[in-house]
Amino acid sequence: MVYYMTDSQNKFDKAIWETVSRIASGRVMAYGEVARASGYPRHARMVSKAMSRSVEPLPWYRVVRSDRTLAFEAGSEPYNKQRSLLEKEGVQIISGKVIPIDSDDGKDLDELLWGPPG
Repeated sequence: MVYYMTDSQNKFDKAIWETVSRIASGRVMAYGEVARASGYPRHARMVSKAMSRSVEPLPWYRVVRSDRTLAFEAGSEPYNKQRSLLEKEGVQIISGKVIPIDSDDGKDLDELLWGPPG
């Protein structure tokens, strides 16, 4: 079976690829955020499929669920791969939640107001 892309699908895919490729190291975006940033709000469920059609490698592991959890079932091989790749970039995963570099999540109020102790 031969699969042909429509012009609108081609535009959508290219927009998604561009957005995902611009996610900085140590940062993440949710599927819905990728769709919105690409000019396609309410198309979050189509982002993963568009990424899978890219012939160029994308930093797919920087795309997470809207609740900031990893995109795969905990303990599965893809989950472990995504976790490992993010951790290599300095991203922390605390209680299943992705904490990007320079995030305020996980810091206590004193540290946010007064800076790191010391």
